[in-house]
Parts: sequence; C-alpha cells; structure tokens
Amino acid sequence: MNPRLHYLQHVDFEGPGTIRTWAEAAGCRFTGSRLHRNDPLPSMESFDWLVVMGGPMNVYEETQYPWLAREKAFIGRAIEHKKVLLGICLGAQLIADALGARISENRHKEIGWYPVYRIPAPGQLPQVSALADTFEGLHWHADTFELPEGAVHLARSEACDNQAFLFGDRVLGLQFHLEMTAEGLQRLVQFCSRDITGNPYVQSPEKMLANPLRFQRANRILKGLLDGLAAADAVGSANSINAIQPD
Repeated sequence: MNPRLHYLQHVDFEGPGTIRTWAEAAGCRFTGSRLHRNDPLPSMESFDWLVVMGGPMNVYEETQYPWLAREKAFIGRAIEHKKVLLGICLGAQLIADALGARISENRHKEIGWYPVYRIPAPGQLPQVSALADTFEGLHWHADTFELPEGAVHLARSEACDNQAFLFGDRVLGLQFHLEMTAEGLQRLVQFCSRDITGNPYVQSPEKMLANPLRFQRANRILKGLLDGLAAADAVGSANSINAIQPD
C-alpha cells in the first residue's frame, strides 16, 4: 500500500515543492496543514509519513507563533508512533528539538548554494544512499541544531557543522533544501529579502537563480532520499506484519 503523506507548512510562500511531485508520481495521498492559518492537525491514524517544511520563524519563538508548541508536541507523538518523518530546514530543527536537542544561532548565516559534505557513517544506511560524498544544497538559515542523542550525523558544510541526521531508520532531518524549484526560491527572495545581508556565506539572488541545473540536481537527490525512505518503510512494515502473524 502506498504511504499517506501529510506535510506541515509554516508560511504561504514555502510549500512542499517537489516533494509533492514525488508523492503524486508514487500514487500517495498527499495532505497538509497550514499551521500559520490555524489548520487542524491530523489524527495519528490518518497518515504514515510526516513532512515538516521550512519557514522564517525560529523554533523557540513560541510567544510570537503560539502554534509552535502544539506542532512540536505533535512531532514528538509522530516519532513515538514510528511514523516516517522528513524535516526540511526549520522542519529539521523542529524534529531535533522534539528529540531533545538544542537549537541556537549558527556561527554564520548561510544563504545560497554551497557544498555539503557527507560524513562517513558506520554500517549500511540505504535510506540516504542518494547522498554523494559532496553535493550542492540550497541553504537559507541562521540557526542550527545540535545532533539529537542517538542520531547518526550525516553531513556538514563549511558554514554549519550539522547539516543532516538520521534518527532510527525513519526520521531524517535536512538543514538544506533539495525540494526547492526556481519559482520557490524566487518567492523566498521576495518575502525574505531582508535576510540577504553581507556575510561570507550569503549569495545574491542573481547568483542563486543563475543556474537552473542546480535545482534539477537537488531535486534528483531528494527523489533518491524519498525512494530510500519508502523502501526502508516498506521493509519495516513487512517485518511488523510478519511479527504478528500466527504460527
């Protein structure tokens, strides 16, 4: 059975991008909650995967964004219920927070296309085999997460030590964007232009948008990661079914 995906969105201008493309091609049901519009959260029984998107707010700004506390509690319950989770940028930070890790300001603001370096991990991790030793990711963040206890550290960049982690076999956090399209980045530039200030790791909008092949390459990596998570999820589901079969 195809997984049922539900995404959590935090602003109108930053949606699921090519995650939706993958879900529709795979025949998955794809639903979402726009938390900034007070959409309700789904029941745990109604979805198999939870995708937590990015946004300009910070994890700890619960006074300004009261729905953050409810969202973090919901993410924690989804992890307890063994859902597949994918967090993008703010979403990765929210998942890390739900796992008990600290979120804080990074030493550099990081905005633009910069190399991401894969960190060798012990054992086989088929979920993330699509990550090359070095690849370009689209970055747009000022905060960072500490690595959650028990998580596998997957990637880093020059500006940020913690770029990706895998917790268990089905919780993946990515500080960078692989789902972004050129149109999506244009919306980010439009609504978050105040973030583009002088910094060693901040590119101009013109440079970020200059090469459309960057988006295609990033989208292909994302597809590989989603395929890997789906394969791991299918194996886990089959094992669970076999475990409850009568002798």
